[in-house]
Amino acid sequence: MNWYPTRVPPQVGRQVLVTGANAGLGFFTSARLARAGAHVILSGRSPERLDAAVAAIRGRMPRASVDTLVIDTSSLDSVATAADHLLDRAPLDAVVLNAGMVHTPSDRRESVDGHELVLATNVLGHFALLAGVVPHLARGARVVTVGSLATRLSTFRVDDLQLTRSYSAWRAYAQSKIAAASLAFELDRRLRRAATDAAEAVGAASVTPRVHSVVAHPGYSISGRTPRVPGVNQPPTADRFADALQAAWSQGKHRGAEAIVHAVTADDVEGGQFWGPQWMVKGAPRLAAPTRSSRDARTGALVWAVAEGAVGQTFDVGARA
Repeated sequence: MNWYPTRVPPQVGRQVLVTGANAGLGFFTSARLARAGAHVILSGRSPERLDAAVAAIRGRMPRASVDTLVIDTSSLDSVATAADHLLDRAPLDAVVLNAGMVHTPSDRRESVDGHELVLATNVLGHFALLAGVVPHLARGARVVTVGSLATRLSTFRVDDLQLTRSYSAWRAYAQSKIAAASLAFELDRRLRRAATDAAEAVGAASVTPRVHSVVAHPGYSISGRTPRVPGVNQPPTADRFADALQAAWSQGKHRGAEAIVHAVTADDVEGGQFWGPQWMVKGAPRLAAPTRSSRDARTGALVWAVAEGAVGQTFDVGARA
C-alpha cells in the first residue's frame, strides 16, 4: 500500500515539528513532509518508539532529514524542557499538534500536574508548548491543530473542562478535541488582532498575521486500512479484516494525513480555516465548516483563560523571543 497517495509541494528548507509522530497520523504526516524535503522533528513521549519511526522513514528514504525530540504532553515540565530546546534551534516553519489520547481511560485520572489526564495530554500540553514557541516561529509559519469528527458528536461544557462533575471516556475525548479546536480558532483571532495593532502602530493599512493557525481533521481513519509499518503500525489480521468491512466509510491513516499535510503545505490555506476529507469521513482535502461551539469567539476566550490558568503561563501572541 502506498504511503504517499498524493503529491506534496516541495518543502526543502522548511522545518516542521510534529507531535505524536511515532505512529498513526503523526507518523504518516512526518513521512510525507520528509519525502517532500522538509526537515521534520518527530516528537513523542517514548524514545524507543520515536527511533522505530525514524528507522521506518529512513528505510524508505535513507537521506530523509529527520530527528527526534521527547515531549510528554501530559507533563508541563516535559513540555517546558522541549520548548527551551526548540528556542535554541532555527525558527520552525510549521507545528503540527497531533499528540493525544484516543483510547481514553474508563475512569477519571489526573496528570502529574493534577489536571484531568485527557485534557492535559490533548490540550494543555500543546497550549503550553505554543505559548513558549509561537514567538519564535518563522514569519508565515503555520500551526496546524489536528481536529476530529468527535466535535460534532458531543456537547461542550466550558465550565467543567476538567470533568470533575461528570466523567466518561467518550466525553473526555470529545470535549478535549472541541477545546483544542476552540483554542486554535482563538489563536487565529489573537494573531489577527496582533497584526492589526502592529499595522496601526506604524500607520500601515493592513498586515498579514505573522503566524497562521489552522485546524485539519482526518475523517474516519483507522489502523486496519493503513499500511503495515514495522514498529509503527502492525494491527492483527483480525483487526485488519474487521476494519476492511468498514471500507465504504473509512480510510487508512496514511490517507487521513492528507488534510493535515495540505494544511501545512498548500498555497490555498489561510489562518482560521478548517480542512478535512472531501466526503467528511474520507477523500481528498477540502475546506469544511467547523462546529459552532468550536468557532464561537466567546467560548474561545473562556477556554483560553482556563488554559492559561491551568498551565500557569500567560500566552501573549504578540511577544517576540
